[in-house]
Amino acid sequence: MADLLDRRSLGSADPEAERPAYRPCDHGIGIVHLGLGAFHRAHQAVYTDTALARAGGDWRIAGVSMRSSDIADALSKQDGLYTLLVRGPSAVRPRLIASLGEALSLGRDRDRVLSRLASANTRIVSLTVTEKAYFFDAQRQSLDFEDPEVRADLEAPERPRTVPGLLVQAMRARRRAGTKGLSVLCCDNLPDNGRVVRRVVLDFAERADSGLADWISNNVAFPSTMVDRITPRSIPADIDEASALTGLRDAVPVGCEAFSQWVIEDSFAHGRPAWEEAGAVFVDDVTPYEEMKLRMLNGSHSLLAYAGHVAGLATIGECVGNAVLGRLLPAHLRMVSDGLPLLTGVDYADYASQLVERFGNPGISHETYQIAMDGSQKMPQRIFEPAMEALERDMPVDSLVFATAAWMRYLLGVTEENARYDLRDPKGPSISRAIAGQTDARSIIEALGSVEGLLPGRLFSHRMFVDAVAQTLDEILADGVLPTAKRVADGLRH
Repeated sequence: MADLLDRRSLGSADPEAERPAYRPCDHGIGIVHLGLGAFHRAHQAVYTDTALARAGGDWRIAGVSMRSSDIADALSKQDGLYTLLVRGPSAVRPRLIASLGEALSLGRDRDRVLSRLASANTRIVSLTVTEKAYFFDAQRQSLDFEDPEVRADLEAPERPRTVPGLLVQAMRARRRAGTKGLSVLCCDNLPDNGRVVRRVVLDFAERADSGLADWISNNVAFPSTMVDRITPRSIPADIDEASALTGLRDAVPVGCEAFSQWVIEDSFAHGRPAWEEAGAVFVDDVTPYEEMKLRMLNGSHSLLAYAGHVAGLATIGECVGNAVLGRLLPAHLRMVSDGLPLLTGVDYADYASQLVERFGNPGISHETYQIAMDGSQKMPQRIFEPAMEALERDMPVDSLVFATAAWMRYLLGVTEENARYDLRDPKGPSISRAIAGQTDARSIIEALGSVEGLLPGRLFSHRMFVDAVAQTLDEILADGVLPTAKRVADGLRH
């Protein structure tokens, strides 16, 4: 793919496929992105690609794969170029993305990664590493110093493996060299994500070097963001599809929906790309947008994922097409949106309708099992916090109760057709040990309560909520997920 930007077309299959409207070699690297997965390549890298075409600047990206080197190796062979497959309901639109200037793997290229992070040319570090990678203890509102990976980084800070350790080591090098600070831009689904990243970085730095913590406080910005674009896990068939559409062989294409949203707190230390040229929205406070997305989109995704996977529905599209869950979804969206504050320019009913349409997009195959992973990290902000707020305001919690019960049923690790699966959760082993042999709802809830940090005490000390969850879980265990969902949906209609 190295010479394709000099071609007049991308091949006979689709000469209309979109190419970058700039020469990549004319733009230096100014961003290091941690987490070189599909979502970054479907979202932030695309916004940056558009911003480079329209406003220029040295803002290309050095992407860092935090685990496997496979994606970094494939992208390196393609000079960082890859195909974005934008999937609409009836057609797929291919687009070549050229904003990645370098692809690295932390395990193999740690020194190079640290050099990039410490470089004066790097002005932004962005992240899509999933919630668990920050090692944030939500109950203590601090870095989890008990985690063995965090302890290992504190003992050997020059060879960091964790995100907090890596960022602090980079800041140490920048301070030592007299380099300016930078902006750390979290793009993961965490409430107030800029504050969370700032907290774990400062906690790590204070434990290692209090003077460095002061330098970070004074020189590094941590803007919060809200990101949104449904991006399923890439599959081998995407390679053949990209080749058929463009006439080019791409080992790492990415498929996504057409919809995309990025809301960013406009608080940067030393400049940023003109992402507004690509449709990003800059605001003073991201919080209401975060809450809308986490509770309506992500919360609905979790509800459908746990119920759907247990019931044998493989994708979110199948859940939306199911007669029961397809009816519960809009009812749940109405219920949670009633608890959100008014947001200028946003009609929650329209947003809910868009979500139903997006979830049902036949071009997107988003697996319930993929969305269900890491539930212990996701349930607090998606389900538990809105449930607590609704209880305090004497508002309905029916679908939030169902989502909680469906998650607990999922934690048993077996579908209703007796197919076993791994929980894929950082607390998975502790959860499985705790609930082994438990067969009734009360025993399961009590056992889960023994897993440290899993069930928030503030919510699970609320007797009405616990009673409702127990009743719903018992119904699921006795009758099945879908009959129980029908009962909940019927109740929310009235």
